[in-house]
Amino acid sequence: MEETRSRFKRIGVFCGSSSGNKSSYQEAALELANTLVEKNIDLVYGGGSVGLMGRVSRAVHDGGRHVLGVIPKSLTSREITGEPVGEVQTVSNMHERKAEMARHADAFVALPGGYGTFEELMEVITWSQLGIHSKPVGLLNVDGFYDPLLSLIDKAADEGFVSSISRRIIVSAPTAKELVKLLEEYVPKHDEFVSKLVWHDLDSSPGSQD
Repeated sequence: MEETRSRFKRIGVFCGSSSGNKSSYQEAALELANTLVEKNIDLVYGGGSVGLMGRVSRAVHDGGRHVLGVIPKSLTSREITGEPVGEVQTVSNMHERKAEMARHADAFVALPGGYGTFEELMEVITWSQLGIHSKPVGLLNVDGFYDPLLSLIDKAADEGFVSSISRRIIVSAPTAKELVKLLEEYVPKHDEFVSKLVWHDLDSSPGSQD
């Protein structure tokens, strides 16, 4: 079978350390992992071996792609059980975890998750809004999981809190294959003010690709 290449070397995945109450969430994590393997994309993720994190990381690793897990030292006993998956980088805190994941990833995908997933997702969206990076951000909207969030963001746009340019930062699809395709087609756009902002060490921080 001919190899499928992507413009992404690595995708950062945000997802829950729990599996959720529906089997469709676990199936979506496996589908995303298989899509990354098929397209020769490596994984950057939160480093845990449990929940959706464990499912997606093991499947990518078993498929022969490189897996980099970034995890704060304080969470290793809670989120890593048994043998760690792939390469594990321990960091001091949550802020460092997000910065390292962003530095290594060429795009971001959020699977269903909880507070931590939401917080990681919103930070990379905000960084895109401010021009800190131009990497695409996608929601794997399994069974409409992210519909309430998308409705809230649409409400914020209607009420003048999110610009039309910023609203299009978020890409959403119900399946992994469709989502990765949309991410690959994504073209970043910033307004005039943001385009003039200068962020220090941009080439070696969240906006870089190596």
